[in-house]
Amino acid sequence: MKKLVATAPREAKLVEYEDRPIASDEVKVKVEFAAPKHGTELADFRGTTPFIDGKFDDEWRMFVQRDKDEPRGIVFGDLPLGNMFVGTIIEAGADVTEYKVGDRVCSYGQIKETQIVKAVNNYKLRKMKPTDSAANAVCYDPAQFALASVRDAEVRPGDCVAVIGLGAIGLIALQLAVKAGAAVVIGVDPIEHHREVAKKMGAHFTFDPTQCDVGYEIKKATGKMGADGIIETSGSVQALQSALKGVAYNGTIAYAAFAKPFPAGLWLGQEGHFNQAKIVFSRACSEPLPEYPRWTRKRIEDVVWNMLMNGYLDCRDIVYPIISFEESAEGFCKYVDREPDKSIKLGVTFK
Repeated sequence: MKKLVATAPREAKLVEYEDRPIASDEVKVKVEFAAPKHGTELADFRGTTPFIDGKFDDEWRMFVQRDKDEPRGIVFGDLPLGNMFVGTIIEAGADVTEYKVGDRVCSYGQIKETQIVKAVNNYKLRKMKPTDSAANAVCYDPAQFALASVRDAEVRPGDCVAVIGLGAIGLIALQLAVKAGAAVVIGVDPIEHHREVAKKMGAHFTFDPTQCDVGYEIKKATGKMGADGIIETSGSVQALQSALKGVAYNGTIAYAAFAKPFPAGLWLGQEGHFNQAKIVFSRACSEPLPEYPRWTRKRIEDVVWNMLMNGYLDCRDIVYPIISFEESAEGFCKYVDREPDKSIKLGVTFK
């Protein structure tokens, strides 16, 4: 059997592995479909993540350097690649009562032929019907961050909303804004295919940031008022500058990106100073959430899973392209790293 790993920065490879025996509270799953994570996982793959030499200290609530004798956060050679999988249980431990052999499930995990997953007190191991969409299922992770960003941007019926960065998170957030009854929904992305999908999902306007002044265009599209809420997922310094220009007076920017260090040039004066904009950093898995105790990460996960399985959200155009597992090493390098303009969220199918 084979699994997908990063052997070095920006180098992926399928390597052989053997499964260990499962524990009494675990199940083994034969995988049929999987997908990577194009944001934070790409930073890991490129070796640019701050978690290599640093870590987030929960007590101090800040990044600190790892001790010299402490293992590094990312170690290449056998670094797992992949985020979500769908498959069928082929073996169950003696203590497993909520799942059985033959059940179709989805959960977090590496792109590999089989998965061993804890199946006792693990709500993240989600059951699926045979007819449920695998493409929707592997969007379980980005949908959580999309829902959190829409809530953090305080999107309401009648609002004008802009989404900057139309990857998986951005396109799901755009769908949610449309379904929430936003009067004007704007999608911003330099990739034409992403903008086309946004239009298909209900965007009233789409803009290419390489071809126009996005902040000005948002103001034009909203009758000079600006967007009540802007959801920024790209992590680009130009995107944040455009959001500050395009947001309405006292509007909200939900910053959902895990940005790299900005180059010089971000200007918090001008529109940001005069328009009293609020920037809210949005992260579904940072607990307690702003609306705690009513909203927890588990509630967000439960809600988006139901949305994905009942068809309220449609991610079939988001999981693109779909390649075979045998092609996944080269496919990951091409579609996630080298040529991201040719993909939105890569899907991997198994025989």
